[in-house]
Formats: sequence, structure tokens, C-alpha cells
Amino acid sequence: MENTEQSQSQQQYRDQLRAFTQQHRAGHWHGSFAEFLEQVLPGAPGQFARNSHQYIWDMLCWSGQQRGTLFADELFGIDDALARVADYFKAAAAGSEVRRRLLLLLGPPSGGKSTLVIRLKRGLEEYSHTDAGALYAIAGCPVRESPLHLVPHTLRPGFRDSYGVELAGELCPHCRARLEHELDGDFLRMPVERCFISEAGRSGIGTYAPHDPNTADIADLVGSVDLSRVAEYGDEGDPRAWSWSGTVYAASRGVLEMIEILKVKREFLYLLLTLTQEGNVKVARFPLIYLDETILAHTNLAEFRKFLQESENEALLDRMVIVQVPYTLSYREEARIYRKLILSAAAVRRVHLDPHVLHAAAVFAVLSRLHEGEERDTDLARRVRLHGGDEVDGVHHAEALRVRSKEKAPDEGLSGVSPRFVINGLSHAIIQSARNSISTMDLLLALKDAIESDARIEASRKRRWVDYLVLTRKEFYNRWVKEDVHKALFVSFEQEVADLLDKYLDEVEAMLDNRQVRDPITNEERRPDERFLRAVEEKIHISDSGKQSFRQEVVRKAMSAYKRGERFGLASHAQLRDALQQYLFEQRRDVLRLVSSAKRPDEDVRAKISAVEQRLVDEYGYDQHCAREALNYVTTLLAQE
Repeated sequence: MENTEQSQSQQQYRDQLRAFTQQHRAGHWHGSFAEFLEQVLPGAPGQFARNSHQYIWDMLCWSGQQRGTLFADELFGIDDALARVADYFKAAAAGSEVRRRLLLLLGPPSGGKSTLVIRLKRGLEEYSHTDAGALYAIAGCPVRESPLHLVPHTLRPGFRDSYGVELAGELCPHCRARLEHELDGDFLRMPVERCFISEAGRSGIGTYAPHDPNTADIADLVGSVDLSRVAEYGDEGDPRAWSWSGTVYAASRGVLEMIEILKVKREFLYLLLTLTQEGNVKVARFPLIYLDETILAHTNLAEFRKFLQESENEALLDRMVIVQVPYTLSYREEARIYRKLILSAAAVRRVHLDPHVLHAAAVFAVLSRLHEGEERDTDLARRVRLHGGDEVDGVHHAEALRVRSKEKAPDEGLSGVSPRFVINGLSHAIIQSARNSISTMDLLLALKDAIESDARIEASRKRRWVDYLVLTRKEFYNRWVKEDVHKALFVSFEQEVADLLDKYLDEVEAMLDNRQVRDPITNEERRPDERFLRAVEEKIHISDSGKQSFRQEVVRKAMSAYKRGERFGLASHAQLRDALQQYLFEQRRDVLRLVSSAKRPDEDVRAKISAVEQRLVDEYGYDQHCAREALNYVTTLLAQE
């Protein structure tokens, strides 16, 4: 049976591969410039006159139509940063001055900057194989320039009138030499071909990573004389004797990625910013070389702060559009990052994680990224819940939005624990475990060990981060695991809590209206059950003096939901839901007490324990080991209450 399912899965994947090749099978085209004008250009002249910013923006729009978003399932919790990047390309594509600015992604390590750039590059590669993303270039041109550069300046107004497209750009020195020496100036005979963006093929994507400043050479960006061809052409100034292997040429018509840009020599920076501002570069022996490309750089905060301290860099900063890419402050989105990283590691995929491992690790990470003030633990926990999109009683929607927008502390998310640190801790927990199963407590202990053994972390920060682990356990994990065990104690937990909610509403409404309640069993009328109401309310510390206002609030929310045509359910009032769950749990405490008190349980006790464990496995994502650990942990909490 398993082999059959695997075979079907493999066949489905092969079908997906065939479908992909059919969808992205691009037609190659070769011809002269005259044939290009006759056969290709009339179909969509505007498409073939796009600059790099317009091309990238069109790719982003195409990606949104095809797959929802280019960054889906890759980047989580940085929607604001992605929106600002999209705004940059939208404005640049519209022709604003933004297109003359270098885009700099700024953020902490492992925050998603590199992944963002990688997704853009992969999107460009795929887009260039579609009809909408077709690119044409002068065949043999070292910078794959647009064939429309062949149109002389004196004829470009006529081109604009005929095709409705404004032309920009100049022939590169290499193609100008070919036109003069090989074609006798007849640009209509210049060969044209369809080209495709490929990082591996150094076509439309260039990537530069800094190395030792003492040995770094500007030729890495702009090339140098090719001595092997000087003898052939007889002149070092002949563009055909120039090595066009520089990274800026590879990026022509696409994107140039500059890794850790602020670590490069100052002359490199000025060259790049001139390229961005003016659209050309200057090398010895040649006139200005026109290049159409988008420069996308990224750097860490430490380098940027050093850069800011030097006053001579003010002019450089003025030519940059800086987009901060912080860590996410949503623990739910952070957990998605861990899940993605885990799926890429075969060793971790084989290990079972209890359902709260990733979320607990994410809460700890978010706590380390929040502004370090004088707040109490409960306030920090409240902010983590708000950033995670949880409903928090007593917090209005506007207040929640203000917290999530980081109005109070704009530097939040720019420091703290990185996803790599957490994944390293998880890997350590797996190595230390003798089982293929990791519980939340296993992970928290592994993170504690990682903090204490890391020589890079100062002592005060170590103490603070360990405190965050304790806070994660007390304010989050304790609540999550107790809820799971509560539910596992019942065959139909949700229905029983829903029934209790209906009963509570009936009793409260009767109490507030000063009327009798009809007993569903005896069919006799009686006074509202004040003892039941108080037993529920005391679970969430509603005082006797505050019970009236709490009940009125519950009824008001229930009536509001009714008027909107909605049902007032468990999700409608988080505080009341918690109270009802705890009340119901009290009725099943005996089973948990048996777990902790019976050293040698009899058959009946073992059956009850086994049923709870199995329900945790079947319905709540535990395995046998983690289910047993959860039961033991909750019974320990019970003993402390």
C-alpha cells in the first residue's frame, strides 16, 4: 500500500514537471534587426522598450497573478518590508526619480534580506521564459543590450510617433565597433536573438561579494584589457580586445546584487552610485558605457552604523533608498520560518516535534527582539500576543494595531535572537536526545544551554535571555499544554464547553433580567444558579464586586453578535472561553491526579491514562513520548496549584 502511494506521488510530481516545461517552454528566435522590426516588435513595442525597473515590476505583477506572490512560502512576517520594496519598483517603473537610486536592504543577520533577493532573481529567470517576459538582445553583445539601441538618435522621434514608445540608451562600444568594421554601418543587418535571464549563465543577473579590500580590484566590476586579443586587434583601446567579464556587464538588463555593499572600497561605491544615477560607467580608453540595470544591495546594521559615522558618506546616503528588513515580531510567522528551515533538513524531518516546540521557540525569539524597557513579564507577554494576532481582553482593535505597527519602539525587531540561533538550538536538542522525539521542554533546555555556552553573548544579556525562556514557559507553554490535556480528558471537549457557554448565557441573562430559569430536566422554574456563575468567573479572577460589569459586557457582546447575524461562540470572548475550559477541567482532575499519585496504577487507572495519551496522539499532534511528557508536566503544575 505504501509503495503504491509513493509511486502515485512520484507520478504526480513527474506530471508537474511536464506541465512546468510546457508552460515555460520559450521559443528561441534569431534574425536580423530588420526582421525583428517586422516580425517581433509590432506585437508589443512597449514590452521590448522596458528598462530594468519596469521589467522587474512587471515580473512582480505577473508573479502575483500566477502564484499569488513571489515570496509566498519563503518569507514570513515581513510584509511591511516587502510592500516597501514593491513600492520602490512601482515608483521606479513609473519613471520617478526613484529609479536613479540604489535600493539598500538593511537589517539584522538571518532576517530575510538574502532570501528576498534570491526570490527576485528566481522570479526574473522564470519570467524571462514566458511570452510576457520575452527579452531580445543584439546577438553577441557582451551586455545583451536592447536591439532598439541601434535606432539612430535622429530617427528616434519618428520611432516614437510610429510605435508610441520613447527610446533610451546608447550602443555599447563593442557593438559600435562591430557595426563599423563588420557591417559597414548597416544596422538593419545586425543580428538579434531572444535572450534569457540566468544567474548561472551570467545573463541578466550579476552578484558581487566583497573580499579582502587590499586585493579587491575594480576590474571585478568593470573588466580589463584582454591581452590575448590585443595582438589580434592591434590596439588595447579596441573594445573587442576588452574583457567584458565584469559583474556590472553580467547584470545588464536585470539586477546587480551587491552583498555586504558597505564593505567594498569607496571607489566601488562611487562607481555603483554613478551607474545608478546616470545609467553608465566609465572605464579607461572608452567613452561612457550605457548600462540598464537595477542595483539591489544588502548589508547588516553593524556595517551601516559605521558607515553613518563618516560624514563624507552623506552624499552616498542621499542616493540610496533604504528599506529596513527587521526580524518578525509575530511568533506565529516566526514559527513558519522554523518550519521552512526544518523541512530543508532531512535529519530534522525524521524527528517528531510536539505541537508547541516551534511556537515556544518563536515566543522566546520575539521576546528578545522587543524594546528593552521596565515592563513587567505580564506586559511583555501581552505584547507578544498582540504582535502574534492573538485576541487580548481589554485591548481595543486600534490599540492592537498601534502595537503591531511598532509606534512605541521603532527599533524593535532589529536585534535579538536570529532564526539561525533557534535552529542551532533545535539541532542540539536532537543530537542530545536518545529518541526521535523532541518536546517543548527539551527545546527550552537546549536553548538555555546554547545561551550559557555562547561566548559571544555578554553576561547581562545571557541572564535576560534565560529569563525570557522562563517567561515563555510560564506565560505560554503552560497555558498551551494545559489546554491540550484539558481537551484530551473529554471525548467531545468543544461540544461540552459550547454547552457550558449556552448555560452561562442563559443564567446571566436571567440574572440581569431578574427572572426565573426553567430547568431542562425537571421542567420547573428556579432562580439563576449564582453558584455556577461564580464558579466559572472565579477561574479568571473576576471579583464579586466586578461580576456585574463582566456579565453585562458578555451579554452586550452576545447581543451585538446576534444583531450582526453571527453566533456568539467560544471565539467571541477569549476570557470567558478560558474560564469555561478551566471550569470543565476541574471536573476531570481526578484522572490527572491518578497519573501523579498512583505509582503502580491498576488496570482501570492505566486505561484512563492510556485513553488520554492516545487522544493527545490522535487529535493534537503528539507522539507517545511527548504525550506522556505533557501529562506528567501538567500533573506537576496541578500539584503546585
